[in-house]
Amino acid sequence: MADAERSGAGAGAFSAAAGAPARGRLHAARLGLWLIAGVLAIRQVAAVLTTPPGQRLTDLETWVGPEGVLHVKGSLYDSTRFTGTPFSGLVLKPLTKAAEDALGWGWIFGTLLLVVALGLIAARALPHPVGRRTSLLAAPVAISLLMVSLPVRNTLWLGQTSIIPVLLVLLGCFVVRGQRTTGALIGVAAALQPTTLLFAPLLWFTDRRKAAASTGAVFASCTALAWAALPHDSYTYWVHHMAGAGLGGRADALANQSLHGALLRLGLTGPLEISLFLALGTVVAVLGVRRAVRYARDGQLLLAVALTGCAAIAVSPTTWQHQLLWMLLAVVGRVGRRASDRYVWPVAVVLVTTLPAKMMLPNMAVMYPLRDNMVLLAALAAATVVPFLSRTSEHYQRPVPAQYAASVPTRWKCVPPVPFLRRVLTRPNLLLELLLIRVAYAAYQQVRLAATGGTISGGRVRAEHHGHEILSVERFLHIDIEHAVNHAVVKVGWLRDFFDFYYESFHFVVPLTVLGVLYWRRPVDYRWARSALGLATLLALVGFWAFPLAPPRLMPNLGIIDTVHGVQDFSKPDYGTLTALTNQYAAMPSLHFGWALWCGLVIAIVAPRWWMKALGLLHPLFTVSAIVATGNHWVLDAVGGAVVVCTGFGLTYLLQGPRGRTVTAAAELGSEAAVPRDRAPS
Repeated sequence: MADAERSGAGAGAFSAAAGAPARGRLHAARLGLWLIAGVLAIRQVAAVLTTPPGQRLTDLETWVGPEGVLHVKGSLYDSTRFTGTPFSGLVLKPLTKAAEDALGWGWIFGTLLLVVALGLIAARALPHPVGRRTSLLAAPVAISLLMVSLPVRNTLWLGQTSIIPVLLVLLGCFVVRGQRTTGALIGVAAALQPTTLLFAPLLWFTDRRKAAASTGAVFASCTALAWAALPHDSYTYWVHHMAGAGLGGRADALANQSLHGALLRLGLTGPLEISLFLALGTVVAVLGVRRAVRYARDGQLLLAVALTGCAAIAVSPTTWQHQLLWMLLAVVGRVGRRASDRYVWPVAVVLVTTLPAKMMLPNMAVMYPLRDNMVLLAALAAATVVPFLSRTSEHYQRPVPAQYAASVPTRWKCVPPVPFLRRVLTRPNLLLELLLIRVAYAAYQQVRLAATGGTISGGRVRAEHHGHEILSVERFLHIDIEHAVNHAVVKVGWLRDFFDFYYESFHFVVPLTVLGVLYWRRPVDYRWARSALGLATLLALVGFWAFPLAPPRLMPNLGIIDTVHGVQDFSKPDYGTLTALTNQYAAMPSLHFGWALWCGLVIAIVAPRWWMKALGLLHPLFTVSAIVATGNHWVLDAVGGAVVVCTGFGLTYLLQGPRGRTVTAAAELGSEAAVPRDRAPS
């Protein structure tokens, strides 16, 4: 017995000693996340305070400023600049006496405190069971996501009050005790934002009927109080403008992410549009509340609140950008059986609520209906169709894990593999890959453009100076062949047409095709090749930023003919739709050649036939010929592209280890070697 006790004490001491580093890392991570949240908060406040007074808090200035509508005698809605309910106007009236204070630091920091409170409550409301790590890290992560989201940034910039209804609902559902108090808070929220009344059915059907009745009673009381104090305004809002429809900006504006706005943008008007809006709104409200009730009974009340809010986004006549905060709360829903699928929904929600829609979808006319209604479609999907897992599902807490390749001793021992870049053997989620590829490419375009001050001609002088330097180096090395090759190709019509076509057509088609084939046929090789391509592109961005370079076709007095775009006026170049979107002075390194070389190397490594390997290597050969012949790059640009691609493959090997197929083969070989001779197959 004594030995057992001593053994148990020793084991406990050992486990405590082993757990100490883990706790230390957890607290360090928590401190780092709080630091990030603080930096983001400071950045948002600084962005507002450094804006000239006439350009910040414009909505609040319109309401309670010296010339605001709340100062003017007559109806609040004569100018349609005030979009709140009569009750919100009644609440805001006292602020007109202290407008200078309200429009300054007080309002901004007050809004900031509301955002922090919202994040703390959302973190506390996560459905149980919640691990210790999640409970410690949830609050700073939630606050950081709120700070960078478009609704919060828009609210801070405009001086809006749209955070208050969301906070009142969360306070009523997760903080206060007593059903009547819960209903009172949600009723006040509904008096400020009428579509919040959708929470009354949620309360009713989840057996909180006193709270539902209290919600209706408080909403009716606040509305009646406003009607008694402002009868003309109340009639104008509720009857003439049909609960605020038509107030503010144009209802068909892109900022209105409601079903009503989407139908107007599709060209529907009049009674047909109103009838369709009412019918679709009823269906969405019923489905959204029904699903919310199911998840509330399942113990996922925060998800239920988010789904009800998403339904409110859709059915409201006008839902402006600062009113889309409900969508971000839906990030708590869990979707997918596999661990690799679990990230798709939260990543999609964060991207939709954080980035402009044009970064999510390409700038193509066929994509405009989707791009213009991106947040609405996400809210509709959350409220009606996204299959969130129930807590009773076996995959809710334990998704099917990803398969990792065993590590092999063929790397530098001094550089440990990066944990989140471990070699995965299973196929990644396609939707997540498409989202990340699209967003990464949009960010790549923005960085390229920002490298010259946001315009394609912003760094012209510096880029031309670098062009002369490159030409001098090439002349020293006797490789300045651009002029000779360009003029030789121009004289042969079919050859010029071939290189023009190759330059314009294969830059994106071949890399996307290679990625698609690898994803479908060789998922392990896909991850390896994608990582190498991403690292190479990231390195190239550093080159674009540090060394803007004019291509030969944009160098004056060199006599290079732009075979693709034609003769240009260098002071006002015109490249069609790319003129305002692409930095024409991002020539070093050449990703045109770099991506082609990546394709050639990947095909040469993974292709099973020699002729496939040879065909793959022809692509970078044709590409380097095309970029020089058309005057789009210097020879040294191609060298730079080769350097970043080779470095990308090297960093992939350094951080992840050998190629996945190599790892798998080595592991299989090792297992065969471990079989005893008497049991080895003959």
